[in-house]
Amino acid sequence: MASRTLNYPVFDSDNHLYETRDALTRYLPNEYEGAIDYVEVHGRTKIVVRGHISDYIPNPTFDRVGKPGAQEEYFKHGNPDGKSYREIIGRGIDCPDAFRHAEPRLKLMDEQGLAYTMIYPTLASLIEERMKDDPDLCGAAIHALNQWMNDDWPFFYAGRMVCTPVITPGVVSNAIVELEYALAHGAKAVLMRPAPAWGYKGPRSFALPEFDPYWKLVEDSGVLVVIHASDSGYSRYWNEWEGTAGHEMLAFAEPLRFTQTLRSYHREIVDAVIAIICHGMLWRFPKVRLALVENGAGWVPDLLKHLDFAYNQMPQAYPEKPSETFKRHFYVHPFHEEDPRDLIKLLGADHVIFGSDFPHIEGLADPLSYIDELQGLPDADIAKVMGANLMLLIGV
Repeated sequence: MASRTLNYPVFDSDNHLYETRDALTRYLPNEYEGAIDYVEVHGRTKIVVRGHISDYIPNPTFDRVGKPGAQEEYFKHGNPDGKSYREIIGRGIDCPDAFRHAEPRLKLMDEQGLAYTMIYPTLASLIEERMKDDPDLCGAAIHALNQWMNDDWPFFYAGRMVCTPVITPGVVSNAIVELEYALAHGAKAVLMRPAPAWGYKGPRSFALPEFDPYWKLVEDSGVLVVIHASDSGYSRYWNEWEGTAGHEMLAFAEPLRFTQTLRSYHREIVDAVIAIICHGMLWRFPKVRLALVENGAGWVPDLLKHLDFAYNQMPQAYPEKPSETFKRHFYVHPFHEEDPRDLIKLLGADHVIFGSDFPHIEGLADPLSYIDELQGLPDADIAKVMGANLMLLIGV
């Protein structure tokens, strides 16, 4: 139940669904049969991608899930007692229908005091990295997922739930077709990961001019692009330092000291933002808007300083200071454990959005409790962060 009642609509920018077992296979073309499968390993069901058992998500059927907000205190106050990861997250729960299906989620939103939510898939974040060297398979798997979402989690459900289809940009023509599909079925926002685009020629920035036809359609349609934390492939860099080459990223596992420190540095989103700005996409398409969700915000001040430092060294290469580009085009969702006041002072209240990460264990069990982090700010600014900004971006 909601911890309070607010006199304005709340729009949570970061909610998740848990996929059903057939989410990635219901519409997968016959030619790719077996590319995604499930097997039993010592009494536990595991997902198999291209013949390899993945532990990225420990329970990919989501029959049992972590309790929402189980890590909330850990992220806010640290771990002074030195508890193990298992002790912190506690025992799981049977997955409620509201985490799997759209209709009961509406009822839960009412109980939580949420007028609107942006909802992202969970298991889907393993697809692109594990299929990066086969862009045709990757595109087919992403389209199969989006078709399943259109069935079970329509892209704009009941005028209140903005469910985001995924766009994988590696093959530009395919990305355009996928975006056209999403738009034709009512998408208000699309989801991309902070990672290079993998196509037939390998990886490169999705903000390079070869991707301009895709971004032109984004701009013309007015759809919001959400760049949400994902498996961006950066584990290969962590593994080189750890000496564990070949190990996949594990979303829910006891972290290693080095890897945990490097992950919290947020190189994936920093690199993606630098590429988006420095490869000029936003100067070529000045109406594109991007929301950065579940990437935190602690890195933003230093990045803007770094961008402008580079600008001062070669101002002739830029049409404007890159920090100004950032402030105009990006909308940032800070983690609930971060103090948002300095970010609001830096970007303005118009460019900060609230998200709970519900029902994930690292998020908030009570989304509306985030308003406590905004106390002392003008009421108008609080209303913007808690919902008005995203309502304007989405057009509701």
